[in-house]
Amino acid sequence: MISRLWLTVLLFLAGPLVAADENLSAPAPAPAGPVFVIPIHGTVCDAQFYFLRRALKEAQRANASAVILDVDTFGGRVDAAMDEMDALLTTRIPTIAFVNTKAISAGSLISLAAKKIYMHPNAVIGASAVVGGEGEDLKETMKEKSTSMVVAKARGTAKASGHAEDVAEAFVRKESEVKRGDVVVDSKDTLLTLNAADAAKLYDGKPLLADGTAENLEELMKSAGLTGPVHRMEPSGFETIASWLTTFSSLLLIGGIVGAYMEMKAPGFGIPGIVSIICFALFFASYFIAGLAGWEVVIVFAVGLLLVLGELFLHPGTMIPGLLGVLMMFGSLVWAMVDHWPGTPGLPSAADFRQPMLNLVIAILGGSVFIAVLARFLPKTSFFRRLVLATSSASGPAVTVPVVNLELHIGDTGIAATTLRPSGKATFNGEAHDVTADGDFITQGTAVRVVSVDGMRVVVEKM
Repeated sequence: MISRLWLTVLLFLAGPLVAADENLSAPAPAPAGPVFVIPIHGTVCDAQFYFLRRALKEAQRANASAVILDVDTFGGRVDAAMDEMDALLTTRIPTIAFVNTKAISAGSLISLAAKKIYMHPNAVIGASAVVGGEGEDLKETMKEKSTSMVVAKARGTAKASGHAEDVAEAFVRKESEVKRGDVVVDSKDTLLTLNAADAAKLYDGKPLLADGTAENLEELMKSAGLTGPVHRMEPSGFETIASWLTTFSSLLLIGGIVGAYMEMKAPGFGIPGIVSIICFALFFASYFIAGLAGWEVVIVFAVGLLLVLGELFLHPGTMIPGLLGVLMMFGSLVWAMVDHWPGTPGLPSAADFRQPMLNLVIAILGGSVFIAVLARFLPKTSFFRRLVLATSSASGPAVTVPVVNLELHIGDTGIAATTLRPSGKATFNGEAHDVTADGDFITQGTAVRVVSVDGMRVVVEKM
């Protein structure tokens, strides 16, 4: 049985390796591939970043020929803008920002991350000075600190995308100057904001910023030589929910772990099991919506869970399937939180695993503390007594009330009426009682002895 199980697991694990090998030779974007249009409208925020990342990954999976950002925003949060800039620089799909009709503040920073910039004839771009959350000016030291950071990010992004670094800096820092030859495009007295004509103006045969102007997307595609079918992406309300759920991923994992523990301690299937399922479902759903996890992590988690359940109920004591199942479950939880791009060769870096591993460690430690507290105090509560009675008593007429475990004492001997893995039933003097095995699983028919009685919890061991 074990050899066949190992063969199945190896074949299963070989799938991702084959996929990874295929990714190493992933084809470049096809010239006639679909053109993804992604709106960057309204306030720049975490939810918008999640939507953008999901859309970029879908474009990459579809082998799109280009991604067009339909930018129309007054800006928003700088940290969210930086995340969007990183996502745009990560994708291997050619990107075009279509400023239609404003890319102000954080919007201009996001546009700088695109390989090309086109603007509506009436569009403007720039004015990216750092301000407070309510639009107020920052104190001098904090302003200089924040401005220095954003300037460095803007210049680095502009360089990576092939745009003028001095223009990017002048968007953010008022004291910066932009000159082309003897022409002062922007003096040190003003914060740079460009209209379409100024942005597309040529200096020594090279535009200041924009590659051209276009009245609409159709005209832009014609100018850029794009011929593929247009695929328009739209944000969903779930992106906002996902931004909150991923923030509390550790709490969801703690809820799933603690719920699973309580379900194993109580006979039957009830509220703890439902809570555990909901917590794990919300965890995977949030990272799926956020553009991080795919169905593969859910499948790996499910296979790991089946191995663990098989260890508990089908072949207790073999250890290897259960241990492998636990590793697969933990591995899928970590992988779900890693920002891995489809078609990208190689594995994510150690830095990519840092936050996911931290979340998992917090969840394990937090879950362990909760379990320790529950194991100590839950059996003494009226809630636990009602839970056990509700799940172990039959419904309908002629209900048989189980014997209360408090009648048992340390040293009493009996027979395991069911396999204890670790919970089950044992008979003492002809009466059935709910018990828990101490240590290894105990098979049905084995003689047992009571070693502790703590409220409703009776612990037994092999004779």
